[in-house]
Amino acid sequence: MAIEFNASPRATLGVEWELQLVDVHTRHLRQEAQQVLGELPELSETADNPPLRHELMQCTVEVVTGICETVEEARADLAGSVERLGSVLEAREAAIICAGTHPLDDWRDQVLSPVQRYGELIDEMQWLARRILTFGVHVHVGIRSREKAIPILNALSNYLPHFLALTASSPFWSGHDTGLASSRSIIFGALPTAGPPPHLEHWDAFEEYMETLLRAGTISSIKEVWWDVRPHPDFGTIEIRMFDGIPTLREVGMAAALSQSLVRLFDQQLDRGYGLPSPPSWVVNDNKWRATRYGLDARIITDDRGRTMPLRDDLHELLRELEPVAARLGCAEDLGVAAEILDKGASYERQRAVIDDGGTLNDVVDSLVAEFRADVFPTAPPSANSPNSATGTRATGGGTGTDYVTKNRGPSHAGA
Repeated sequence: MAIEFNASPRATLGVEWELQLVDVHTRHLRQEAQQVLGELPELSETADNPPLRHELMQCTVEVVTGICETVEEARADLAGSVERLGSVLEAREAAIICAGTHPLDDWRDQVLSPVQRYGELIDEMQWLARRILTFGVHVHVGIRSREKAIPILNALSNYLPHFLALTASSPFWSGHDTGLASSRSIIFGALPTAGPPPHLEHWDAFEEYMETLLRAGTISSIKEVWWDVRPHPDFGTIEIRMFDGIPTLREVGMAAALSQSLVRLFDQQLDRGYGLPSPPSWVVNDNKWRATRYGLDARIITDDRGRTMPLRDDLHELLRELEPVAARLGCAEDLGVAAEILDKGASYERQRAVIDDGGTLNDVVDSLVAEFRADVFPTAPPSANSPNSATGTRATGGGTGTDYVTKNRGPSHAGA
């Protein structure tokens, strides 16, 4: 089976940002994507690449960039679409947030989008697909040849815990604390063709594997392979799907900068004849779990003999290594946001800080609304007694705080 790869001449970017529609009064999800998109036909009905799109459920609008050369261009593209979206939602007394899950709502209360392929997915996957009330960010980076795609994919699999921990934002599921940094990675990862990519040697092996899945009836199209990192032959990209929903545009820029810088680094190393990291599958799977559970406080496995080191330390080293690459790409400032996250906390930490400070899950939603609107994340836990950022009133709690399972998350490490 020959799969054409439409190679990109440069490490171009494309970003997909899945946003939640929430009611500013109740904080619950609003099932109004169809109506909202209908008010913006010029952004949602263009033939080739509409900036605003349906996702699986009516509470979600996906914002998609065009082909961008730089992170700055991608951020500006997203910001323009979000501004238009926000103008429609304001009149509806709705707001936008982004996190890997909604802190309060249950998947059984959601309305499915009127899109045929989503209906077909539900018919095939049933409960596994019905419960995907999750939100993520996908970053595409252009690859110059198909021969580079699989070595770069294997190398990127080494950084799944880094991608996830920096953006982990789904500690809550249906009003409960899961004890995880990212419940989304578990929920979405349950799909049969989701999760870490298998270890493949080269493009021919990828083609053979896809042909086998098609012949077996496991998939009907290679687009149904939802690996955490995957080649996208039509676009000529590597698509990094590991990121949880990201609450601010600044952090989306960080994810794009990290992705583009790593791909550019690996591309250059291949040109120089260097071998790229290619960790065994058991290391990739174990490290993903560690980041899923412990986020930035995980200890990750660094070799096939089981040696470990703190993920935070490895991230600091990675950022130093990528600084000159990011500078040449013009995204050094965006990459630097990762250091802020290490200092101020990833979203899962910031959300839990609201509860630890005496707040409720209503307050968590309000903090996500405030972060999205201001495009900043706080330097200290917000007070539960501060004015409600979504409505201008004080949060009442609504009893949601009693659903918080535990404030003690266990040891701040894994595999010690």
